Amino acid sequence: MGGSGAGTRRRLAAGAAVLTAAGLLAVAAPHDAQAAAAAACAGRKVRTLPFATGSVLVYRSGGYVCAVTVPKRTGAARQMSVSVQARGGRPVVDAGRFTYRAGPVTVYAGQRCVWVRGAVDRSTVSSGWILC
Repeated sequence: MGGSGAGTRRRLAAGAAVLTAAGLLAVAAPHDAQAAAAAACAGRKVRTLPFATGSVLVYRSGGYVCAVTVPKRTGAARQMSVSVQARGGRPVVDAGRFTYRAGPVTVYAGQRCVWVRGAVDRSTVSSGWILC
């Protein structure tokens, strides 16, 4: 019977690991849109621009700046947009009806400032010149 005690402990440990993993997945699920946004842009996140119905996540890698707009609630297609403009250049825009995110949009900014805008439905955010 000494072997059955070790087997029981192994089964309990395995069950605890499964429950822990399931709990972590349940906690992470609301942030799937942000995880998808992080996977869409290269580099490190340098700014989050929150607004009433979502956020614009801004990433930088070398001289490139990338941005995505994510809604607070995913599931239904909604009007969304994101744009990034390097000073002296034209804005790069992604706009339309999306479920999970608008973007990514990437511009080469070098050492120039950028202006980032985002919207979900009628709520918007505009950064002003940043990352100078």
